[in-house]
Amino acid sequence: QVQLVESGGGLVQAGGSLRLSCAASERTFNTYTMGWFRPAPGKEREFVTAISRNPSSTHYADSVKGRFTISRDNAKNTVYLQMNSLKPEDTNVYYCAADTLRTARKMGVDLKAGHWGQGTQVTVSS
Repeated sequence: QVQLVESGGGLVQAGGSLRLSCAASERTFNTYTMGWFRPAPGKEREFVTAISRNPSSTHYADSVKGRFTISRDNAKNTVYLQMNSLKPEDTNVYYCAADTLRTARKMGVDLKAGHWGQGTQVTVSS
């Protein structure tokens, strides 16, 4: 059972940047598609972005495209979410997710993953 631990959340002004990290306990980290989600009103969750086992395959929600960048360092068992040009509406708890079966795109379609972190709070002030 892979364990995921997020860090890097905090308070930032609108237009600012934050970088979230998600460290995985699993030595086979490079076999997991990794993603980020956040809760949304009226939905179970909202997909933010994901990166497949092939690092060149990424998928983004339209709401963050061009502002957020996902990347992974398989040597460090860590996935990152670089968030730039932050908006107050980005305020939320961000959850890291891992899955061995889904591609980045399918993670975004299904809104599901096999493993979840505990979340990290991001607050953007106006």
